[in-house]
Amino acid sequence: MKVIAAYLLAVLGGNTCPSTEDITNILSSVGAEADEDKIELLLSQVKGKDITELIAAGREKLASVPAGGGGAVAVAAGGGGGGGAAPPPAAESKKEEKVEEKEESDDDMGFSLFD
Repeated sequence: MKVIAAYLLAVLGGNTCPSTEDITNILSSVGAEADEDKIELLLSQVKGKDITELIAAGREKLASVPAGGGGAVAVAAGGGGGGGAAPPPAAESKKEEKVEEKEESDDDMGFSLFD
C-alpha cells in the first residue's frame, strides 16, 4: 500500500512516469523502507496506463464490494428471515420519542418564561 501511495504522490507532484528511484526517494523521505520487488511489480502493472483510468476501474470494482455489515447482523439476528427484524426497532424509536416529549414537558414544572 505504501508503494502505491508513493506512486500516486509522485504522479500528483507532476511526474507522469515515476521511476523506481522516485518512489524509493519518496518512501525514504518519510522513513519507510522501500521494497524494490514491490516497486518493480507496481511499475510493470501500470506501465503505459493512464492513472485516472486505473482509479476509475478500481472504483467500479470497489462498488461491488459489500460494506457496512449491518444487514448481515440483522439477518443473523432474525434467524434468516431478516424482514421481521426491521420494524420492531422503528417502533421502539417512536416510543422513545414519545417518552422524551413527556419528560420535556415535565421538566418545566408548570413554570413558563412568558407567564
